[in-house]
Order: sequence, then C-alpha cells, then structure tokens
Amino acid sequence: MTSESANLPAAVDRAAFEAELGALRAREKAHTREGDAIAAARRRLPMVEVDASLELTGPDGPVTLLDAFEGRRQLIAYYFMWWPGHPAADQCEGCTWVTTQVRELSYLHSRDITFAVFCQGRNVTYDTPPAHPYDESVRYRDFMGWDLPWYSAHASLDTLLAGREIGLFHLVCYLRDGDRVFETYWTKRRGAEAMDNNYALMDLTVYGRQEPWEDSPPGWPQQCTNTRTDGGPPTWPPVPVWPGGRPIAQWPHLEAGHSDDLTASP
Repeated sequence: MTSESANLPAAVDRAAFEAELGALRAREKAHTREGDAIAAARRRLPMVEVDASLELTGPDGPVTLLDAFEGRRQLIAYYFMWWPGHPAADQCEGCTWVTTQVRELSYLHSRDITFAVFCQGRNVTYDTPPAHPYDESVRYRDFMGWDLPWYSAHASLDTLLAGREIGLFHLVCYLRDGDRVFETYWTKRRGAEAMDNNYALMDLTVYGRQEPWEDSPPGWPQQCTNTRTDGGPPTWPPVPVWPGGRPIAQWPHLEAGHSDDLTASP
C-alpha cells in the first residue's frame, strides 16, 4: 500500500506518541475494569429452569439437552442461523465467522464447560423445518473442517428460544444441577463477538475493522463487507461484494479441494 492509497495518522516523535497512548491507556484500563464489573454482575444473575429432556438431533439420532452437556456442569450453545436447502455460499457469513474461531476447546473443558453448536435447521422466512436438517447442516460443518459438537435444535426451538427471534443467532449459557438444566445467560447479534478474536485484533489497528459503521477519521478505508468476499485478488480499497460472494472462511476450503455440496454426503 502506498501513502496515496489512504489517509494516514499524524507522524510525531516517540514522546508525543507515548503521551497520546498513555491517555488512551487510562480509558482502556477503565474499560477493562468495567468489563470485569459487568462479568461479576452476570455471575449474580438469577436463572430459569429449562426442560432437560428437550430433543436435539446428533450424529446418532435424537438426544436430549441434558446429553449435550457431555457430563460437564456447564454448556455454552451457539445457535447457528441456517438457510435450509441453500448452498454453502448462501449460508450466514456472521455465523461462519464466529464459529470458525472456536477451535481449541480444552480450556473450556478444564473449567467443566462444554461448547456446542445448535444449528437451527430453519430460517425466519420458513414456516416449517426441512425433513432432515441435521444431515444437511452437518455437511457444512464437515466442509468447514470444524471439530465441534454439532446438533440440530429444530425440534425444540420454540421452547429453547422462547420469547426470542427464532432463526437469529444467539449465544446461550446453561448450568446443570444433577439432571436439571437451567439457563443462566443469553445474548445475540454483537454479543456473539465473545467468540471472536479477528475483529478484536483488527480493533487494535489504525484502520480498525474497515466497515462503514465505524467512527473513523475522514479518508480511512471503510469499504469492507461483513465477513463476505468474492474470493478474487485483494484490492485496496476493498470492493464491496454484497449481495454475492461467500463467507470469507469458505475460500481456503474450496482451494484445498473440499466439496461444498450440502445435498449429499461427501
């Protein structure tokens, strides 16, 4: 990238840079402490009981919500949006983005926490789910190379997401007390950034996420799409491709020769 391709921050000496950074650091520390305080309040929320026998579909057929804990005390479930009958390129770029980043589960397991994906098996535009939503969605998991517990939750969505928007992605935390299950927290939309590391790293850089909604100085690049590209050679500034393109994380798997055909077993 040349200096003409985007505006640049002011260039100053080290002392001036450290002074400005020091002022920002005080705000960062306050933000961190506020995050700790919010987490402490989250740990003091009440909980609501959920039917532990609610049906999910796993690789061996029907299982229960209780089974999804895999014997651990806590469960974090990501409710993956899904377009039944649509090809891989049409699937949710946001869900693909966050799910791709959950790789190593041993740290969660060391705290007695299971992480699992609950694929919804229907979108808000569909009145009824397809006949076999698990089979179709798990082929997407395999195409993406995800090694995560994966279930279809379509049979119990009306109860699992009671009072919420079925079809929208949610992140939900559960606690097991013996054979009883309780919901302790849930969030949606940008709350799912708890699963992210790439955007968190982008936020540390001078140009940030490079998306139109950000508060950036005039001339900063802000033409990126929400985690979807056409897979062509990188351009600067990036060329918006929505609608169209694919979730970014699909491209390396296609280049590796993996089939993204969701209509039949690979």
